Amino acid sequence: MSRIVQAYYDNNADREWSRLENPYSRVEWLSTLRLMDRYFPDTGHICDIGSGPGRYAIELLQQGYQVTLMDLSSNELALAQKRIEGLGLQAEAYLCESAINMHVLNDQCCDGALVLGPLYHLLKEEERSQVIRHAYRILKPGGVALLAYINAWGVLKSGVSEFSESCRDSEEIYKYLQEQRLNENEGFTQCYFTIPVKAIEEVKAGGFEIITYAGAESFLAGMREEVSRLYIEDPVVYGNLLQAASETSEAPQYRDATEHMVIVVRKPDNSEFGG
Repeated sequence: MSRIVQAYYDNNADREWSRLENPYSRVEWLSTLRLMDRYFPDTGHICDIGSGPGRYAIELLQQGYQVTLMDLSSNELALAQKRIEGLGLQAEAYLCESAINMHVLNDQCCDGALVLGPLYHLLKEEERSQVIRHAYRILKPGGVALLAYINAWGVLKSGVSEFSESCRDSEEIYKYLQEQRLNENEGFTQCYFTIPVKAIEEVKAGGFEIITYAGAESFLAGMREEVSRLYIEDPVVYGNLLQAASETSEAPQYRDATEHMVIVVRKPDNSEFGG
């Protein structure tokens, strides 16, 4: 994975910790927690690949799971370790590696896996496929993984309010109807945007069974300003919308046009691991 991406996360570790606390990103946070609660096994070892500063790892540790964290940013991992140990919790390991170097993890070492960031940044299909195959390899048969992508269709919807000036060129609008590969000057860093049908094909090619997929922001996708306003002006309405959106993230009428797409997959019980 690019050193550009590594530098971005090294320089923004604290920002990554606080990102999921902002009123809009809370929708993504709660939707993902619901998917974890609904589809992960009740106990076992979870590998958090692209763990960042450990927000999801902490939730898992507090629920009694064993957790291994892996991230390409040493600063993110240091913050994760500080936060985890500050709560009196203990992770299995902190591995500073890119997701494409997941070979450092043993075959069939975990019951579940989170891959909630790496696929955002791998511009080459063969590298994304490598990460997916490794996620398959490290899971025990019957194990479940959550694989997240950034969805170009959802980015287009959010762009109406967040970067509408770019739409002065009409061709820019239509670009978001297909995959996008952006360099660090075009996106928040080097990043890859998919579309749902492409992401699902990519994951299936890795051998996984698709259980479901979700759009993390649900029907609130693209409404950052309005959601943030309601958080301040009408907390009751905000809370109700937050709950409803997180509960409906798998609904087909919403999930294809949100910024964050989460695919929930299972390794078949009778499978042989690959790499």
